[in-house]
Amino acid sequence: MPIYEYRCGECDLEFEQLIIRDATPGCPGCKTDKGLERLISTPRVHSERRKARSMDAARKRDQKQGSERIRAQREYELAHDD
Repeated sequence: MPIYEYRCGECDLEFEQLIIRDATPGCPGCKTDKGLERLISTPRVHSERRKARSMDAARKRDQKQGSERIRAQREYELAHDD
């Protein structure tokens, strides 16, 4: 029993539907079964190597944002030194 993704042509809602046998699903938004377009489902691939690259990129981004925040705070302190 596959799960398919659909887009309704009437209300433009995207939804997933478990299909039993050859049943035609109905749109949960507008309740029509006309104009449904079956979408191509893409699998999500997540390996340890990809996870490591994502974590490295996040660390670099966070480090850069932290440095920018420290610099902005220092500039603020120097400009408002009373």
